[in-house]
Amino acid sequence: MNAPAIELRGLRKTFGEVEAVAGVDLEIPDGEFFSLLGPSGSGKTTLLRMIAGFELPTSGQVLLSGTEVTTLPPYDRDVNTVFQDYALFPHLTVLGNVEYGLKVKKVGKAERRERALAALTSVRLDGFGDRRPGQLSGGQRQRVALARALVNRPKVLLLDEPLGALDRALRLEMQVELKQLQRDVGITFVLVTHDQDEALTMSDRVAVVRAGRLEQIASPAELYERPVNDFVAGFVGMTNLLSGEPATTILGAPDTVSIRPEKIRIGSPAPGDATADGTVLETIYLGASTRYVVDLDAGGQLVAQRQNEGDPAGISRGDRVQLSWNRTHALSSTS
Repeated sequence: MNAPAIELRGLRKTFGEVEAVAGVDLEIPDGEFFSLLGPSGSGKTTLLRMIAGFELPTSGQVLLSGTEVTTLPPYDRDVNTVFQDYALFPHLTVLGNVEYGLKVKKVGKAERRERALAALTSVRLDGFGDRRPGQLSGGQRQRVALARALVNRPKVLLLDEPLGALDRALRLEMQVELKQLQRDVGITFVLVTHDQDEALTMSDRVAVVRAGRLEQIASPAELYERPVNDFVAGFVGMTNLLSGEPATTILGAPDTVSIRPEKIRIGSPAPGDATADGTVLETIYLGASTRYVVDLDAGGQLVAQRQNEGDPAGISRGDRVQLSWNRTHALSSTS
C-alpha cells in the first residue's frame, strides 16, 4: 500500500501563549483534492504553511510520501504553493514567469522552454507566453501562477485562498477549472479556504477547522447532510437549531436538533412529518429561491427555503403558515 501523499502526526504550533494548531493527525492520499475549511484565525493557513515548510511546528511530524520533512526548508520539499496574490514578476513575460523556478534550479534552456510551454498548455494559456502579467485578466494571472507551480512537477500543490481576489462570476468559473485541472494532472491538491461553496464544489474530502482542531473530515455530501456538531452544521451551509421548549412541543423532546432550511416545506405535510405553525416574519428573495423566516407559535424561529418555480408563491409577511419536514431530517446536534 502506497504511503499517503501527506501525513501529519500530532502536529502542533504555538505563537507565544496562542495555540494555533492543537495536535492535528491527518492523512491525505495521493491524487486527492483536499480542502481545509474554516473561519479566519482557525489555524488552517498555519497548517498549510507547516506542510509547505514556511513554518516549523512546535511539535509533531510532517511526512510527504512516507518521508519525514518536518525540519526541511520549502525548497527541499516536493511541494509548490500558489498564493492569493499570485506573486508574479511584473517585468517578466508570462513564459518568463513560468520558467523562473526552473532557471533557478539550473534546468537547461531547451528543457526549460519545453516544460514551460507544456505547463501553459495544461492551464489553457497557449499563445499567451509573450504577454506581461499586467495585460492579463485576474483569472488568467491565476492560471499563470498555477502553471508556474505545476512546471516543477510537484507531488503536492498547496493553494492558499487562491480565488479570494476574483469577482464572484470568475471565482465560480475558476472553481470548475481548478477541479478539472487537478483531475488532468493527477497530483494531490490541498486548498485552504473560508468559502464553504468553494470547498464543497471542488473537494473529494473537506476538513472543517476550528481553533486549531479538525472538527470533521468527510466528503462534501456527508459534511453537509451529516454534520457532527452545531459548528459544522452552521459553518457548512445554513441551518436551523431547534431546542428546549419549542423542540419539546414540536418533536416531543428538548434535545437540540439541526434542520436545513431547504428540508422544510411550507404546507402539505406528509404522513408522519413533524409540523409547526407560525407567522411569516420576513421573506428574502434570492433569485433561484426564496427564504422565509417564520416565528413559531411554539417559540423561536425557523427558516424555510424553497426554489422559485414559475409564479411567486404568494406568501407575504404576516401570513399564517404551517411548516413540515421529514423527521429524519432533524439531526441530533452538539456544540
